[in-house]
Amino acid sequence: MRGVTYDTGFLSEGGSTHPDFDAARVSREMEIIRRDLHCTAVRVTGGEPDRLDIAAQAAAAAGLEVWFSPFTNDLDQEELLALLADCAERAERLRLAGAEVIMVAGAELTLFTRGFLPGETLPERLSILSQPAVVRAAFAKLPDLLNGFLKRAADVVRARFGGRITYAALPSEPVNWELFDLIAVDAYNSAEVADRYADSVKKLAGSGKPLAISEFGCTTFKGARDLGARGMFIVEWDGPRAVRLTGDFDRDESEQSRYFNESLDVFEEAGVDTAFWCTFASHNLPYDDDPRRDFDRASYGIVRVFKEGRGTAYPDMPWEPKEAFYTIAERFAASKEQQ
Repeated sequence: MRGVTYDTGFLSEGGSTHPDFDAARVSREMEIIRRDLHCTAVRVTGGEPDRLDIAAQAAAAAGLEVWFSPFTNDLDQEELLALLADCAERAERLRLAGAEVIMVAGAELTLFTRGFLPGETLPERLSILSQPAVVRAAFAKLPDLLNGFLKRAADVVRARFGGRITYAALPSEPVNWELFDLIAVDAYNSAEVADRYADSVKKLAGSGKPLAISEFGCTTFKGARDLGARGMFIVEWDGPRAVRLTGDFDRDESEQSRYFNESLDVFEEAGVDTAFWCTFASHNLPYDDDPRRDFDRASYGIVRVFKEGRGTAYPDMPWEPKEAFYTIAERFAASKEQQ
């Protein structure tokens, strides 16, 4: 499957990464993802079940396989179980209506859900990663904590959803994949892991279950390929709102194109089943002609979102495709012809 993620709004400190969510535009974007990007699957992410439902229905109507993927922040475990139950019921209604649906029972829980690592907020949990002694103590407890919760989550989802289920894991998370039908890992290549990235993907792909790379990608400035998942940290954040860039960064859309092609080469050689570029659009990181205000440089999106106005390639949309949009479309179209 050829995929992209679609952010309906990650919630943090009272704000959303998709503040201008509009159902009609979502439907149009799903059509573009299917027809022009030649995707066959979309991973719909976010923290609001209603929005996930709207986007999932639009994706199904466009003919895409839907990965119904709640991505929450700062919930405790009981709150997350209740949300997963709600989402599983919505995903099942969509599946029974004829759509191809995979339910993703949470994402990157150790960082984004309370109770696995020390810290009540995301910044507090992130801060411990620079404290080796704290990390060692926390990770010693993690297998039992994480898999105990994932067992409960899988039971809650399977009681309400009759299709295949998975979990979107961090590479460092010790997941018991026997609980799930597919393996899914948010796996970004970077300078830190480049020497072992391909072998790690190949090992996961040979583990006996279909493997999805549930996230991969890079941002839009020179040198972003080396940072992988850390490319967005060239921005100073106030919750989900970008405040300022932390320095001078040269805009380079070709970074994303090279990263995509290099990653697809690895995935194809390893036998990866499905891969989702992260992401289609970053609505909280708008483009600006002024380099000091061009937050799109920190965006993983393959379209640059405008603060106001419309694009030229798609005059009805508030964005313009980046180079990577066309790179992905060309490669996915070629894969479609080969199949």
